[in-house]
Amino acid sequence: MSKILVIAEHLNGKLNPSTARAVSAANAVKGDTVDVLVLADSVDAIAAEAATIEGVSRVLTIARAENAHPLAAVLAPQIAKAAAGYSHVFLPSTTFGKDVAPRVAALLGVSQVSDVMTVEGAHSFKRPIYAGNAIITVEANPAHAVVATIRTASWPAAANGANSAPVEALSVDAALPSHTRFVELQQGKSDRPDLQSASKVVSGGRGVGSKENFEIIYKLADKIGAAVGASRAAVDAGYVPNELQVGQTGKIIAPELYMAFGISGAIQHLTGIKDAGTIVAINKDGEAPIFEIADIGLVGDLFKLIPEIEAAVG
Repeated sequence: MSKILVIAEHLNGKLNPSTARAVSAANAVKGDTVDVLVLADSVDAIAAEAATIEGVSRVLTIARAENAHPLAAVLAPQIAKAAAGYSHVFLPSTTFGKDVAPRVAALLGVSQVSDVMTVEGAHSFKRPIYAGNAIITVEANPAHAVVATIRTASWPAAANGANSAPVEALSVDAALPSHTRFVELQQGKSDRPDLQSASKVVSGGRGVGSKENFEIIYKLADKIGAAVGASRAAVDAGYVPNELQVGQTGKIIAPELYMAFGISGAIQHLTGIKDAGTIVAINKDGEAPIFEIADIGLVGDLFKLIPEIEAAVG
């Protein structure tokens, strides 16, 4: 019997879309129940949103003042206690999930399964290795709980609004650490779509040339309602902040449309976009590796082609 607990990711009282993708993976296990656990200081709005996700059996909540900010050291002991009786604990493979999951696995005394792409069975999963160049099948020990992070780019979001799961409050007796405290959250503010969940992404690389030139990328993104991304080379060069980095050491994304300007296509970058629907690449170098995976490739000057694209979309 499989009982799956999905840990909700949220910020500012809103559920992150990665949670619905983790629920999709949980539904693929075809277990008996899929519960979502919400940890926050104020849980009502988040729980109500989670309750509408298709396939969710129950929404469990732990409301504590200490849960106002997602600190792994604070959340993990509570999750480990709440996971008693569950066969699986799933978290999205985001910054949040990668931070929390290892602590949960350690507290439960099990090995973590990372970046689950497909579910082959209750204890059998496929995940990428070697920057996505190979896919392996991982067999988890059926005698122990499975703690796994879900590669959100590989899973569609479970339908929202088609369910009305009951919400139940939990009280767990977990010792919380005194050595970890929240200081502040520094995050970029933008009216553009979130990079990790956007349906359209416009990215620039070293070929854009400078921080000032990157304005042409922002302008196109705003024109078509897209998020903005960048290659590691562009981030390292100081063109954009690191939260815009796409790739193995940045964000793994799966937009419907990905437009890459001045990006050569290092393997680490391609790992982050391999699940994109349509990839459009523009580069001066006709031999750039990104053309090998691009659905549409144009060899040319991005500074001449971007204005033409803007004119074409009106």
